[in-house]
Amino acid sequence: MTFGYSAALRQKFGDLSSQVMLFTGVTAEADVSRPQQMFTRTAQQRLAEGPEGEFPEIQAWRRTFAKMGLKPTQYRCASEALLRRLRKEEGLPSIHPLVDLCNAVSVAFAIPIALFDTEKVQGHLEVRHAVGTEIYETFSGAIETPDAGEVIFADRTGHAHARRWSNRQSGRSVIRPQTRSVLVVAEAFHDTADDDLARLKVALRQALSEAWPLGDLVEISMA
Repeated sequence: MTFGYSAALRQKFGDLSSQVMLFTGVTAEADVSRPQQMFTRTAQQRLAEGPEGEFPEIQAWRRTFAKMGLKPTQYRCASEALLRRLRKEEGLPSIHPLVDLCNAVSVAFAIPIALFDTEKVQGHLEVRHAVGTEIYETFSGAIETPDAGEVIFADRTGHAHARRWSNRQSGRSVIRPQTRSVLVVAEAFHDTADDDLARLKVALRQALSEAWPLGDLVEISMA
């Protein structure tokens, strides 16, 4: 599969930085407890110094949401939502080893990481403005239609795999026990985003190789 951003989106959000990878060889039996605890501890140490709303990574995403016409304190990027939950509940939910690991990496770097089961994505996946006819499936199976102009992740068949950019992922391509191939998308807007995303990739690659030694992580070029 291929991945990219529309020209209109690139023009409006020129400060976007992203890291896109394909990870194959996923299983639901891996043990990620050690790296998960390590990354979560890093996030907790940072939260001890101040709330997530003061992090430059989160502030940059809040400005991006405001630029999309959304109230940042009503609609939050995935990493901010996870950090809030970690701060309030002192832990993160257990969903699937890969999801659990990437959530821990996300809070450690304060950068949202989206995961898509590639078997549920048809062809090219593009981050673009909705035209108003796309189909979005919630985690409960309900069907929604994103408003025209909303930033979504959409495939060639018009399925929206995420709404409001990094705010809400679709139940259609969520990671399940039978998932074997995953598209990993990390995105940021803050000043040191390029360097931080490069560090995130290195940290994630090492953790993935330990948990899934037979897995393969490759960087995806933008299409």
